[in-house]
Amino acid sequence: MDTSTKVNWLKLLQYTVLLGIVLYVGRTLFVPLSFALLISFVLYPVNYWLEQKGMPRWAAIALCLFLLLVFFGGLGWLLLNQFMRLIEEWPNLQQKLLDALQKLSIYLEQNAGIKVARQMVWLESMTNNLGGNVLGTVRDVVYTSAVSLVLVVLIPLYVALILFNREQLAAALFSLFTHAEHYKIRVILRETITTYYNFIKGMAIVYAIVATLNTIGLLLLGVPHALFFGIVASILTFIPYVGITIGAILPMTVAWVTYDSIWYPVGVVLVFAVVQYLEANLIFPWAVSYRLRVNMLFTLLAIVAGGILWGASGMILFIPFLAILKLIADKHENMRPISLMLGTKE
Repeated sequence: MDTSTKVNWLKLLQYTVLLGIVLYVGRTLFVPLSFALLISFVLYPVNYWLEQKGMPRWAAIALCLFLLLVFFGGLGWLLLNQFMRLIEEWPNLQQKLLDALQKLSIYLEQNAGIKVARQMVWLESMTNNLGGNVLGTVRDVVYTSAVSLVLVVLIPLYVALILFNREQLAAALFSLFTHAEHYKIRVILRETITTYYNFIKGMAIVYAIVATLNTIGLLLLGVPHALFFGIVASILTFIPYVGITIGAILPMTVAWVTYDSIWYPVGVVLVFAVVQYLEANLIFPWAVSYRLRVNMLFTLLAIVAGGILWGASGMILFIPFLAILKLIADKHENMRPISLMLGTKE
């Protein structure tokens, strides 16, 4: 009895390692396909409703994708509009920045005994290092943009094909199981669509609340273009730890050169730190983990595992994957331990 148990756990470990290798090696294929599945599950109820109203399937799919494009296009236009206003004010900000640097140079010479010539040597060295880093960053950005452009084309295409051929895909899935299990599979599919929808809804709530809190905090400080900085910082929280730091640099700089006081950048840091704490400990667990009915420990483990295997995309995708695993475990008596382990007190 004990030997059998050990062998089963060993097989489970082997399957887990094998699955991890397959997911890591095939991430170029699996990541866009997973996003397409997520989007198709969210769009399916609207698409099905349009078809019930008499609209052809291809037209319903095209309309759903168009509405999705309008939403993200509107958000992009809002950010671009705010960014262009910031660019218009950049000459004034640049002059203030130069004045602030000159005052800092004088302060260092008078109070720290650092001569201007020595400061220039430091500045030149920093500029050279920054130039090298900027070139590497630009190269990475160009590569990422090229990949993103490909994904922008591939993901909607995958979504359209999944929605258009959903009966064939479902039939292929049913053929893997006995006829007696078809009802369970149908229930799992229905609940999976609900899970993905709740996940997207939860993430939208997180970003909306964080953007609102960021904007309110920056407005109270009097930082220009608070809406732009608040939304950008909210989106960048998608990148754990590093994202909020990147999002804070520009509003800190603008606050400093606008008011010529160190306390305003400190205020920006405090605003973002408080919002980040609320997002990590209250907003995200309430809006996402609770809706997926997976306990917080395994939600965090899924985020870490997703980051290791698929990077930032995995941090998003592995949470609903974990919820789907729990849905399957809930429907199979022999997977009862997994269901109890992943579940919440509710």
